[in-house]
Amino acid sequence: MKLPRRNFLRLAAGAAALPAVSHVARAQAYPARPVRIIVGFAAGGNADTIARPMGQWLSERLGQPFVIENRPGAGTNIATETVVRAPADGYTLLMVGPTQAINATLYERLNFIRDIAPVAGIISTANAIIVNPSVPAKTVPDFIAYAKANPRKVNMASGGTGAPSHIAGELFKMMTGIEMLHVPYRGAGPVLTDLMGGQVQVYFGPITASIEHIKAGRLRALAVTTATRSEVLPDIPTVAEFLPGYEASTWYGVGAPRGTPAEIVDTLNREFNAGLADPNIKQRLIDLGGVPMPMTPADFGKFIAKETEKWANVIKFAGIKPE
Repeated sequence: MKLPRRNFLRLAAGAAALPAVSHVARAQAYPARPVRIIVGFAAGGNADTIARPMGQWLSERLGQPFVIENRPGAGTNIATETVVRAPADGYTLLMVGPTQAINATLYERLNFIRDIAPVAGIISTANAIIVNPSVPAKTVPDFIAYAKANPRKVNMASGGTGAPSHIAGELFKMMTGIEMLHVPYRGAGPVLTDLMGGQVQVYFGPITASIEHIKAGRLRALAVTTATRSEVLPDIPTVAEFLPGYEASTWYGVGAPRGTPAEIVDTLNREFNAGLADPNIKQRLIDLGGVPMPMTPADFGKFIAKETEKWANVIKFAGIKPE
């Protein structure tokens, strides 16, 4: 049977519109069930503390639970591989941060950039050069002079080999030419205990975990590692004020399995950015010593690529190998 030309064109136009309609419908229906946000650290840690208020806000906003699921171990690689192997449907997300950017170089078989699609930035927080009060240095130049006068006698603690606190210290060593002995721990808690006890002298760690000790005088912050001063420690200078070009932030955002539909990524990005604009969420992030980091998926992807390249250069210079 021959169709009149007008009917044929109408049917063809309708068929061509079907993919676009289905994409819109899929985005409008999302999420239709609970969403998991996989965090590569134990409950109560820095990443977990940031993920939970965002998850709660999204749950209330979108009417489906956004469940925080902690998968610590193997330097966040367990969490990353969990998400890489999950269906690319928007129901399994990854809390991403500098550890994944560092691991992209440390672990050649992993390809974080290839396998995880950027969704949204959340927060950028400051680290600080934190010393035991017995260290005879109150400024960054003082500390550099002290370390140069005592090569390999200053113990530099970190949360583990390849951890952001380790790589931030290695960047400082690379830019100043000082020699310090690296002492890796399993997480920030044991580091702070030994730093206050004097077993180690310096830690390039997040201020979120140490700020109360700093304010109480149990530890001394020489400088923050971000490009600008921290709102929660406004009197503490930046490292870059003494060492131009130095910057080492701790940041967090969200990724999804590569291949997740663009309309779902866009929905998530829009909702995360709306959360960052909420006054209560914004204040909670500021109270954690950070600043909100709203970005488009494309901009977040460029940011991750830049961080990955930056830390790759430090890792190769220092000859760091995974444990």
